[in-house]
Amino acid sequence: MFDFRLQVFYTVAKRLNFTRAAEELCITQPAVTKHIHELEAYFKVKLLDRKGNKTLLTAAGETLLQQTEALQLLYRNMEFEMSAHVRKHKGQLRIGASTTVAQYVLPQVLAAFRKKFPDITVSLTTGNTEQTERALEHREIDLGVIEGHSRKAQVRYTEFIRDELVLVSRVQNPLAAKASISAEELKQIPLLLREPGSGTLEVLAHALKPLHIKTGDLKKEMQLSSTESIKRYLLHSDSMAFVSIYAVLKELELRECCVIDVTGLDINRHFYFIEPQGQTPALPALFKRFALRYNFR
Repeated sequence: MFDFRLQVFYTVAKRLNFTRAAEELCITQPAVTKHIHELEAYFKVKLLDRKGNKTLLTAAGETLLQQTEALQLLYRNMEFEMSAHVRKHKGQLRIGASTTVAQYVLPQVLAAFRKKFPDITVSLTTGNTEQTERALEHREIDLGVIEGHSRKAQVRYTEFIRDELVLVSRVQNPLAAKASISAEELKQIPLLLREPGSGTLEVLAHALKPLHIKTGDLKKEMQLSSTESIKRYLLHSDSMAFVSIYAVLKELELRECCVIDVTGLDINRHFYFIEPQGQTPALPALFKRFALRYNFR
């Protein structure tokens, strides 16, 4: 029901690539260009600049992207609420999630979902990103929510919510008084790292590449498979760790931990829904729609 021209614009604006947008929308690249030109003619303003191989949003394009995202949310809410009048939802839904998502993001969503749909039985299995993808491939779960940069051909990835990895320490750490540290200083700090197969470790390794740092260059204090374990350890040592901002909201509010900036390093990522390629069954699709409209503020 959402205006297709706006959907085309949204896809181009998010990907900043006409070819990739055309592939994702299953239309031709000239058709993408036509829809963008129609929107520019309608609003009487240029939305995108194409400079060589680069596509950039204009100021008007940035505004339209924000408004399009707001409209998409309104449409999703409307369609979701109207569908609830059509049928009674019941059955069993098996969700798998990587550790950070399962501990800090999904519980409140699951509680709200269960309240709205009491006839749906939901189970949540926790593992790291690699384990969650494997569980999906083996049909042990119906829907997964992960972090990381993995891309498997047999799996469909859908953006869920944006996250940020931040470097944290306890407030008593002598370095906590510094506003920021350099990349070279980072290599000298004892760090708590997640285990191999963790999406957080994968994202960190990817983000460090532009700084010409490998995870092997870091001073590893210990590898732990749980963010909760990492946080408890941090509170009793002068080591630091990269964790999801969602994982330390409480500790930051209580002033137990603080965030240390690393010059030149911003680690933004998305959590992703993962599901097998093909048509999505009703219950996983229902949960996805519900989670995408959930207000995390």
